[in-house]
This record gives sequence, structure tokens and C-alpha cells, in this order.
Amino acid sequence: MDYLPVCFQLNEQPVLLVGGGVIATRKARLLHRAGAQLHVLAPLITDELVSMAGGVGKLEYETWDERSLAGFRAVIAATPDRAVNASVSARAQAQNIPVNVVDDPALCSFIIPAIVDRNPLLVGISSSGASPVLARRLRSDIESRYPSSYGDVARFMGEQREQVALILSEEDQRRQFWERLLDDTEIIATLLRGERESADGIFQSTLDSAASIAEKDPSLRGAVYLIGAGPGDPDLMTFKALRLLQRADVVLYDRLVGPGILEMARRDAQRIYVGKQRSEHAMPQTDINTALLRLAKEGKRVARLKGGDPFIFGRGGEEIAELLAEGVDFEVVPGITAASGAACYAGIPLTHRDYAQSVRFITGHTKDHRLDLPWDQFLNPTETLVFYMGLAGLHIISQALIDHGRSPETPIAVVEKATLPNQRVITATLASINQRVAEEKPEAPTLLIIGDVVRLHSELNWYSPSA
Repeated sequence: MDYLPVCFQLNEQPVLLVGGGVIATRKARLLHRAGAQLHVLAPLITDELVSMAGGVGKLEYETWDERSLAGFRAVIAATPDRAVNASVSARAQAQNIPVNVVDDPALCSFIIPAIVDRNPLLVGISSSGASPVLARRLRSDIESRYPSSYGDVARFMGEQREQVALILSEEDQRRQFWERLLDDTEIIATLLRGERESADGIFQSTLDSAASIAEKDPSLRGAVYLIGAGPGDPDLMTFKALRLLQRADVVLYDRLVGPGILEMARRDAQRIYVGKQRSEHAMPQTDINTALLRLAKEGKRVARLKGGDPFIFGRGGEEIAELLAEGVDFEVVPGITAASGAACYAGIPLTHRDYAQSVRFITGHTKDHRLDLPWDQFLNPTETLVFYMGLAGLHIISQALIDHGRSPETPIAVVEKATLPNQRVITATLASINQRVAEEKPEAPTLLIIGDVVRLHSELNWYSPSA
């Protein structure tokens, strides 16, 4: 993050605007709407700018003269002369006054984003100065999606905060109440239609219910959300997964959950890493189960983020068994399993009319350097085999399949970091894959896909990791 987005209170505060042309006038419109006292310094000043500054600000028909900037809350430089703009910026920063130079991020100590104004609801969109046109395009998309009456929704909620605080004393209770209220699409629709009386009724009914629950049981009722985060690409998460993740007070995540997915959680949510990899356990499974129970019983809403799908080699069944036994509320959100994600992004259909009519998911995790599996069942050439966690045991898997009768020329793909920007697909045969892996040195997480469908990779591969 190159900049920290903030909302700047400028109502009745003095702001210096150096420049009086069209560009300066555009900036002045925003400052005027924010209630700033405009002090304009320029030899020529547009009529609109004179009108905005007149009466509540000051106009000086002069050029910039290295003057003191003491007393100003902010400075905007909007002249066509970069030397003047640079001088303004240097003077402001020397006096620790926030300064913005239009279309010159290098001279700015703050930048003004593209703004969606649904007062008191504001949305700022910034490209950190890299592409203002892109920021404006996104603003237009949001403008078209959310009508101006969304400001009435925000205003209504603000008017009720004091009443809610009096009735629900705990912060977590209040947050859960507001989330429950906003989940009710009826109140949003009612406010957008301007039907204030009906909205008051829905609000009061929801608050009475929350108060009744709080009176009977002052302790908060926690819950656990077992969320399948998918194979890596944040865009592959479901809407429900995102919604529950953003409600969570605590997030327990494993090593297959990337930073892009974690960024979707609430900023104030506690994050606990519980990842497990070969010979390295950040938190044993029994401790994970205990933590889920403890946090939920403390009234927390806990998101247990798992790479892929919770019920496919994710031990989700073990975790919900503990939750059921202790009477803890929970939800399970399926995710795109690694096999599906890796196969799609590698251009390898797991089933295909001409090559494979079935697919089998198998754990490739070794124990004591052994892999005890029913190898005789894996010999059907029309069945695709997918091994999870199989990189360490690849030499065992490939040799065992050959020893039990699978052709040494059977195609195999090792998909490294599937669906991520650094995805890599290594293809070979059962006989040659170990040499290829020794040369290419892929790193976990990886997935093995074995069968004739791998032949389609070169033909159907569509994913460009650099895109």
C-alpha cells in the first residue's frame, strides 16, 4: 500500500489553492463541498473560483512568492508551471503542511482520490497516482451501482447509534446487531424508497430481538465458519465465503491460504497461523480443534480458512465433529478443491470422452517414507489419478504404479502453485518424471495429475501466469 487512505476534516478550515485556472477550479469544487475556507493565489482566477472563494475565503491576484504557509491546514498547487508547483510543495513540506500537486505524485504528501459522494457515505478510489483514468472508471462503475439515496441509509444508521449503544453495552453485541440489520435487504430497500416509518419499524423489531437475546444470555454466542478458500487465486472464493470471512472476529488460516485472501478479512480481525507442512507443524490438529472451541465459547466468530475444500483432505470432518460434540454453531462453505483448480488452470481436463471417464483423488502424503495404498486399483488407463501432497513421495508413486502394471509411458503433470501468478506445469512420463523434477526443482504446494488427459495440456493450456 503506497498511501494510507484517510478522510480529512476541512470544514471551516483555511486551505491555500495556488492556481486559478480550470484545473484549480476542479480541485476547488471538492474543497468547497467539504466546507473549506478557500484562499486562492493566482494572477488570473476563473469566475467560478471567485464565486466559491468569495465571502468565506480570500482572493489574491498575485503570483507565488515563497511566502510562509503558517496557519493553513492544507495546500493545493494547481499551476501549469512545474517549477512553481515544486516550490510550493517544498515550502509546504518544510513546514509539515499536507500538500497536493495536481498530476504530479512525486511532489505530493497526500493525493485526492476519485470520490463517490453519497454523503455521509464516501468512497475514495486511488491508483496511487499511477492511473487517475482507471480510478475514475471504477468510480463510474460504483456510481452506477449505488444510487444517491444510499446516503439516506448511512444517515439513518448514524441516527440510531446512540440508542443501540444504550441497549447493547458490549461492542461485539453492537457489531453483530448492525451486521444482522444490514443483512436484512428489506430495510435497505425500504430506506432507498424513502419509507422512513417502515424502516423505523424494522429497525426497532431487530433491536428488540437483539436486546431480548442479550438479556437472557449476556455472553455472546460464537460460531465457527469452515471456509474453503480455494486453490490460491482470491477470485475463486465464493460470495458466501467472502461474506462470512468479513464477519469473523478471528481467522485461523493454513499455509495454502495466500495474503490476497487474508486481505479480504476485516482489518481488525485477529489472525492466527495454524499451517502444517512436512516435518513442520505450527499448531497440531488437536490444538486447532481446542482453539476453535475456546474462541467460539468466548463469543467469537471464527473463520477457519482452509486451502481448497474443507472436506477433501482438509480434515474438516474432524473439526466439525468436535464442534457438534460441544454444541458450537458452525457453517461449512465448500471451496474449489486443488485438483479442480490446478487442472483447469493447467488446461488438463480431469475427465474427457476420449481419454478418461473417471477421476480418483488420492493422498500422496508419506509416513515413515512409506505410502501404503491399494496400487492394484490405480491401473485403469481411462481413469485420471490426482495425488495431493505428492511431491515428496513422487519417486514412490511413480515406481509403485509402474511396478503394479501401469505403463511407464503414462503422462504425468506436476502443477506447482496452481492458479497463482507463479504457477508452473511440469509434464513428463512416469518413467521420466523424477529426472524432470530433479532438474526443475518445483516447490510445494504441488499437485500430481496422472493419465492420458495430461496429453491435452499443450493443446488446451490457456492460463498465462504473468497476465
